[in-house]
Amino acid sequence: MSIVTKTEPGDLPFVSVVMPVHNEAEFIKRSLGAIAQQTYPKGKMEVIVADGMSTDETRSLITEIAANTTLEISIVDNPNKIAPTGLNCAFARAKGEIIVRVDGHCEIEPQYVANCVSHLTAGKAEGVGGPIETIGEGIQAKAIALAMSSGFGVGGSAFRTVSDREMYTDTVAFPGYTREIIEKAGPFNEELVRNQDDEYNYRIRKLGGRILLSPDIRSRYYSRSTFRSLWRQYFQYGYWKVRVFQIHPAQMSIRQFVPLAFVLSLILGTILIFVPAIGIWPLAALSALYLIANVSAALSIGRQHLTLIPPLMLSFAILHLSYGSGFLYGLFAFAGTWLRPKTVNAIQADGKTRFNP
Repeated sequence: MSIVTKTEPGDLPFVSVVMPVHNEAEFIKRSLGAIAQQTYPKGKMEVIVADGMSTDETRSLITEIAANTTLEISIVDNPNKIAPTGLNCAFARAKGEIIVRVDGHCEIEPQYVANCVSHLTAGKAEGVGGPIETIGEGIQAKAIALAMSSGFGVGGSAFRTVSDREMYTDTVAFPGYTREIIEKAGPFNEELVRNQDDEYNYRIRKLGGRILLSPDIRSRYYSRSTFRSLWRQYFQYGYWKVRVFQIHPAQMSIRQFVPLAFVLSLILGTILIFVPAIGIWPLAALSALYLIANVSAALSIGRQHLTLIPPLMLSFAILHLSYGSGFLYGLFAFAGTWLRPKTVNAIQADGKTRFNP
């Protein structure tokens, strides 16, 4: 469903779409091309691509796309190569009254920007996003996409599992923000290689801002294509979640500790094998219960694609074990940073946040 706005084009707010990328030659034509096809007036939009010093054809492809559209597209350097520094570089140059963050691995629907603007200008929220459809290309990637879109795979992540209703939530993917709330919240925390969105949206909510998930703001996200890359991705999510936990303990929910508890239980069960009075039974019972839950979820989700059930089961296991292992490793790695100052590289002046690119 699309929102039809009665606002005349001359009255529409200017929108800056920011996109941090690094070596996205495989996807940039789809992701940036989708932005160029937005129904929002091109004279009221700009796109700022923060390039993490790509070594593939990403830059030349961006230049090619820019040459074939009237939309203003510019590139800024992101020498640190991570998303939060790229976002801060782009935010520092953004002219928009509304700023929409998009990922190089996603395609937004044609009405995406228009609907973000409609919700934000109506005063319904300070940040808005929508459900994402996770897509996989190839057997492994399709199984990974299904796992990442399920409650058993990723818990209660609303933007991955809820697509049929409007609701306020804790975080969304690829959000649009009002400039006012960005000025209040400040820049992204440049320490957080992963989970920077969760931390940023929590800061917004602490300021009284609302994060809206709307079913008319839709996008497609291309999942990792191999089990190895999925493990690395979710290990990093678990690892950096520890730092978010240290900075904002109240941001955590019980579901985010479940993979850690699972991994710790497996470790404890393995240790108990060597205790004569206990033996293998606790580990066997835990493994059996998990296997039953895994098989049940895989059969429920993949019953129309039976060939995907084995890789889907493996995808579930990787999501849970990698996130839990990353979290456990992060507890040790960040053991000395519980009292570290919570700075995010911002300069305060005249009551407004100045971004340091």
